Amino acid sequence: MTVLEIRNLSVKYGSLTILDDVSFSVGGKQWVMIIGPNGAGKSTIVNAISRGAPYTGEIYFNGTDIKACKSTELARRFGILMQSSSVGYSFTVEEIVRLGRYAYSKGILSNSSKEDDYKVERALEMTGLVHLRGQSILTLSGGERQRAFLAQILAQDPELLILDEPTNHLDLVYQKQTFELINEWIENSGRSVVSVVHDLSLAKAYGTHALLLNRGRLVADGPTDEVLTRENLKSVYDMDVYGWMSDMLSQWQVD
Repeated sequence: MTVLEIRNLSVKYGSLTILDDVSFSVGGKQWVMIIGPNGAGKSTIVNAISRGAPYTGEIYFNGTDIKACKSTELARRFGILMQSSSVGYSFTVEEIVRLGRYAYSKGILSNSSKEDDYKVERALEMTGLVHLRGQSILTLSGGERQRAFLAQILAQDPELLILDEPTNHLDLVYQKQTFELINEWIENSGRSVVSVVHDLSLAKAYGTHALLLNRGRLVADGPTDEVLTRENLKSVYDMDVYGWMSDMLSQWQVD
């Protein structure tokens, strides 16, 4: 089943073309990794899907053009986590997570439902934040804070999770925790994820499919191993990525 379908997506700012005629699709229970060098247009795809960038072409979600969808509907169906999330108020972790249910509320003064409470509690448990639920978000480490915003997205219970370098500034242990959590969410929910990543090792380890971009154009898409070939990566990064990765790995091998 096709969850997301992108047809001839282009994004231009004046005479500058950021994305040029990109088409791809995302199926159920897929984790699609968007990869490519800086300036390839990776984050622009995420911005277009979330209607944060003007575009030409068509974006369909479960067969419906997203331009025909109300903002509240998209807020329920898409969960978006960016590189870093900031907050200027001393909300508790639970309050931050509970904001993920806002799109389902009947009004600003309405009480939370039993379903809201369940989704929030489940998200806190999944991200290991139950013991921090009453703590100010401003007192957390970077990794804990990013987990809190991931919990907010999980409480939202979206049909599609969209990530833009969610672990870019996190320590290795938090990168692993975050990607393992997302992988578990896919397995348990049967839903799909689209991620922008720079780390090719993470893309290869967790992605079921990949999208390789260069200078705004699509170079290859499909199952991860078919996209991340030696030839494809060399053509995009102008270097032998496989050789470089092997050299890096050899430094950790013990005789």
